[in-house]
Amino acid sequence: MTDAERVVETLCGGGIVLLPTDTVYGLAVHPVHGADALPRLFAMKRRPLSRNLPIMVASPDQAEELGADVTGPAKRLLAAFSPGPLTLALGLDQRTAPEWLTDRDEIAVRIPDDPLLLEVLRAVGPLLVTSANLHAQETPESMRQVLDQLDGQPDLALDGGVRATVPSTLVNCNLPNPAVERVGAVPADQIAKVLA
Repeated sequence: MTDAERVVETLCGGGIVLLPTDTVYGLAVHPVHGADALPRLFAMKRRPLSRNLPIMVASPDQAEELGADVTGPAKRLLAAFSPGPLTLALGLDQRTAPEWLTDRDEIAVRIPDDPLLLEVLRAVGPLLVTSANLHAQETPESMRQVLDQLDGQPDLALDGGVRATVPSTLVNCNLPNPAVERVGAVPADQIAKVLA
């Protein structure tokens, strides 16, 4: 069984997967099959339940299928930096959003530049993926450091060696004028050039 097949099997069985991304290590849960895993994930990170999890998708089309409002500026940013270390906050249309996004009017979406993750996302659809660290702490560089820090263990852990600790850059495109809300791997001046 390949790593991608193991990840798909675990996620579709309602499990939590620790895996490397193109930035930091992440914890992934399938939004449809992970109802029992979600509370475990929040507890593992000591993350407040009021803080929604970001979503990884394989393509802009997958984001739009969620009901995301992929605006003109968002499309320009996706064309320039995705797949890659860019997260976009987008408005959400509840008329077309799936049930697991009920009561949300905004989502944070990213298309990772990672072959394994993209293979998994194409196979199972969008996933809830958050950095593998305790809430408000930096994400460790290695799988072993991550496992030592978390409160509890994921159902599957993939070792991707030492990873960067710089997160994706977050741009809020659910504003009249898009704004960088977290500076990360994509420099703010590059974002500004695309949006100019």
